[in-house]
Amino acid sequence: MPAIKRNLLKSFSALLLAAVPLAAQALDYRSVTAPAVLYDSPALAGKKLYVVGTGYPVEIVVDLSDWAKVRDSKGELAWIQSRLLSTQRTVVVTAQTAMVRQAPDSKSTVLLRVAQNVLLERQDGAPPGWVKVHHRDGVTGYISVSDVWGE
Repeated sequence: MPAIKRNLLKSFSALLLAAVPLAAQALDYRSVTAPAVLYDSPALAGKKLYVVGTGYPVEIVVDLSDWAKVRDSKGELAWIQSRLLSTQRTVVVTAQTAMVRQAPDSKSTVLLRVAQNVLLERQDGAPPGWVKVHHRDGVTGYISVSDVWGE
């Protein structure tokens, strides 16, 4: 690659990085508000890849006002209509079985055993390494961050 093109590319990259606020570089998770089709491109005419259910957590990778490119718990990338995303946070259990505990401590009382792929509502107020969650059956407690995706 000629030196002039290399320098232009470096300058353009530096400009892009400087233009992106630090907060925008943080992981941005959302949940799906209703069953939704995910596409291979940001258009209804795109190829339909798969369907996700209500509450499913996704990570925003690219946000274009009407469409968002998202990553799912398996690392797959796809496009979804932005209107189908909520700022309400959920996490999905990735471990075979996970324990929701009374306190953020691995020796704390187990309140609930949760199977893989169960969705839990994420709540604020957990120390590092833990996620405070609420199960639809009414149980609120703490789960290890290593047992879920979406945090």
